[in-house]
Amino acid sequence: MRHFPQELLDAKVAGITGPTVVSILIVNWNTAGLLRSCLASIRQWVKVPHEVIVVDNDSSDGSAAMVREEFPEVNLVCPGKNTGYAAGNNLAFAAARGDLLLTLNPDTEFTDDSLDCCSERLASLEGYGAACVRQIGIKGETQSSVRGFPTLSGILGDFTGIGRRRPGTKWDSYRLSGLDYEKEQDVPQPMGTFILFKRDALAKIGDPKQPFDEGFPIFFNEVDLMLRLANAGFKCRYFPDLSILHHGGESTKQVKKSMIWESHRSLVRFLLKHSRNGFARLGVHLLTPIIYAAAWVRARGYHAGFRP
Repeated sequence: MRHFPQELLDAKVAGITGPTVVSILIVNWNTAGLLRSCLASIRQWVKVPHEVIVVDNDSSDGSAAMVREEFPEVNLVCPGKNTGYAAGNNLAFAAARGDLLLTLNPDTEFTDDSLDCCSERLASLEGYGAACVRQIGIKGETQSSVRGFPTLSGILGDFTGIGRRRPGTKWDSYRLSGLDYEKEQDVPQPMGTFILFKRDALAKIGDPKQPFDEGFPIFFNEVDLMLRLANAGFKCRYFPDLSILHHGGESTKQVKKSMIWESHRSLVRFLLKHSRNGFARLGVHLLTPIIYAAAWVRARGYHAGFRP
């Protein structure tokens, strides 16, 4: 078993220069089996100096006990309730001491040295605040893991299907159905399944120990964070030759109806938060009934959504 060198962390806190340290941050809720595989893959494949922080959101499946017994090197944080994804990540960021900080879902596994390579590349890139890798499904397929920032035209194009029929236009600006996942490129916002951040970039837009807006408890928190980084001039790089295995949505599947409503509510809040003028806000208010109607259809009825 590889333990993270505590003296290196202490040196970083004291301001002494040295190798890049990666903090791997995982928020878990009732996915003990997948979390075990994820942590085992970190042990096997991640060689860059690192620490692992798991925030367990009051799981009922023995997740916390499993981490304590089988992965004693992991820093386990148990808030005693389900805080949600954004607040859970903020707890992890508050405890993290790395130069680079990785948000990682528990339903992922490393199969090679992709994190080591991604860390080395991001650390050497000027003007970049984040990086992401290809996400591979359990059948070997490349998952659609990158989207654009939500706009009124992009969301309307997504809901109506116009975007899929007209890739590359403003109607496809959210779903990005025409994105070439074989090409290394700058991208707007990858899904939070795997996003590697630079601490110094996060410090430019707020507190790097509390980077997520907890007004987005489950969804659109990483979208909001990526937009704030972009607005500050930081880019995000996608590396298609690096990858992570992703089982996909294993926590949210457990409460699907609630999560559908929560995602649509968070979309409305995101659009309102980032509306630049009164005309844009009016557009959001006009689009809101369509968004909630879509939630009703998808969920087959109403739900209050997530409540911590």
